[in-house]
Amino acid sequence: MTKGPVIVLTGTPGTGKSTHAALLANESPVPLKHINVSEWVKERGLFETYDEEWQSYTVDEDRLLDDLEPLVAEGGLILDWHTCEVFPERWADLVVVLRCNHTKLWERLEKRGYPLKKIQENNEAEIMQVVLEEARLSYPSEIVVEFDSEGMEQLESNVTKIVEWITIWLKNQENR
Repeated sequence: MTKGPVIVLTGTPGTGKSTHAALLANESPVPLKHINVSEWVKERGLFETYDEEWQSYTVDEDRLLDDLEPLVAEGGLILDWHTCEVFPERWADLVVVLRCNHTKLWERLEKRGYPLKKIQENNEAEIMQVVLEEARLSYPSEIVVEFDSEGMEQLESNVTKIVEWITIWLKNQENR
């Protein structure tokens, strides 16, 4: 049996990565394990420090990559994280960058209780397309796709498109 693809699902915090990943894991034609990398880092202690002001962890990237490598080798993975350039190019079969209108993003981050400074920084990153640019610089253009993520209709449409991509990817694997 063909192993599933490794999909990197990325975007500024609040763009809907985890929601997309959960739905995709449910609807995929092959089993996909969803790893919320931020949670993974916390659960496994793969960080150096915790920054109180930013309410975030400083990730030990080498330890993170060493920890994920065996899972990536098995395939069938969704890596859900706000950054993507840390993952080696050879890992990703598809890189999905989720985008969101900055006003809607601000509201989502406020609902999460993020400090104002963190909301402002993430909002600025979204406006400046920081995550999209890092994806484009880190991976071949043919595997990077950008989707708007502002409501249920787009969520469902995006997941449908990714499922269609997986189906084609699987056929291509069989024909190798």
